[in-house]
Amino acid sequence: MSTEIKAPTFPESVADGTIATWHKQPGEQVSRDELLVDIETDKVVLEIVAPDDGVIESIIKQEGDIILSAEVIGTFAAGATGTAASESTIQESSADTENKDSSTKIIMSPAAKKMVEENNLNPQDISASGKDGRLTKEDVVNHLSSAPKPMLAPAVSKTPIAPVADLGPRAEKRVPMTRLRSSIARRLLDASQNTAMLTTFNEVNMKPLMDLRKQYKEIFEKAHNGTKLGFMSLFVKAAAEALKRFPAVNASIDGNEMVYHGYQDIGVAVSSDKGLVVPVLRDADTMSLATIESSIRTFGGKARDGKLTIEEMTGGTFTISNGGVFGSLMSTPILNPPQTAILGMHKIQDRPMAVNGEVVILPMMYLALSYDHRMIDGKEAVQFLVTIKEMIEDPARILLEI
Repeated sequence: MSTEIKAPTFPESVADGTIATWHKQPGEQVSRDELLVDIETDKVVLEIVAPDDGVIESIIKQEGDIILSAEVIGTFAAGATGTAASESTIQESSADTENKDSSTKIIMSPAAKKMVEENNLNPQDISASGKDGRLTKEDVVNHLSSAPKPMLAPAVSKTPIAPVADLGPRAEKRVPMTRLRSSIARRLLDASQNTAMLTTFNEVNMKPLMDLRKQYKEIFEKAHNGTKLGFMSLFVKAAAEALKRFPAVNASIDGNEMVYHGYQDIGVAVSSDKGLVVPVLRDADTMSLATIESSIRTFGGKARDGKLTIEEMTGGTFTISNGGVFGSLMSTPILNPPQTAILGMHKIQDRPMAVNGEVVILPMMYLALSYDHRMIDGKEAVQFLVTIKEMIEDPARILLEI
């Protein structure tokens, strides 16, 4: 029985998608729930799996084609019998001097297979980064760019040739920008061009928070099944309380209207190989510290594996970005429209500070708040940042909401 293979129904925030990789070809035998095709959108990579055992009858949309929501991209014959996936796999050579199993197969995308054949490469020599050890086109491109150029034998005589001066590593690689990276670039550019963005700074003494964490981290971890107590959860709770006091910072701009949100959905910027993504902690003000920490850890794992869903990254009334984990001492974070503010955390660094007329070495962190001046006045922005500073320097304020 023939059925249509359709693209998923995209949310309103996603206009279209691109066929990234067909993992199976027409006539190949596939099993139920086996991955057929990856579809890349502006936000996530979506996977379509086989609805049943059978074969792909035809592919309508090829790799690189733009597709719309629920568009037909191929046909599938349930219950049909096809050939083994020999067209997308290559067996290791039986003459391998390292005694590898000759039955081992390398799974390749069609684009990767084409490049391997065109360049006469051995897929065993290429590091695979795709799901389940799949060899992708990018893996082949990276291998080609890093492989040494073959030396050409002299054509005429055996007369020694003067060595050519070594110009150093000057290799270049040109790869197309992914839809996610392109979307990030477009949004950041729009934010810088279409908002009255301004950044205010302050510094916070992290010693009280570090002492609190040191005192309770082992008890916290035991009480919450291995969830570790970090700084991010405390900053999220402090931000949620500060957002209640300064509604404009928690608002957004929609055309000529200002939308004030009665909830605190805080996005946490997470770095991944494909770009920066911002999953959202819904109703962060009602979440416990342990729930926040475990949610952030889950989001980080999903971001690395490309498993974040569109729903997990949609919405958000405020964003926190921690550049300090990479060593950043100070930066000006860019707004995440339509939000009107974003908090930037940075590296904790010991600095001499004046305390009661004496010089004391304290672990200090710079905080940065970028905000849209069309919505937020400077007074509100500064007071919001000072509120977070006061809560971090006296963590009891977070519990007491004062």
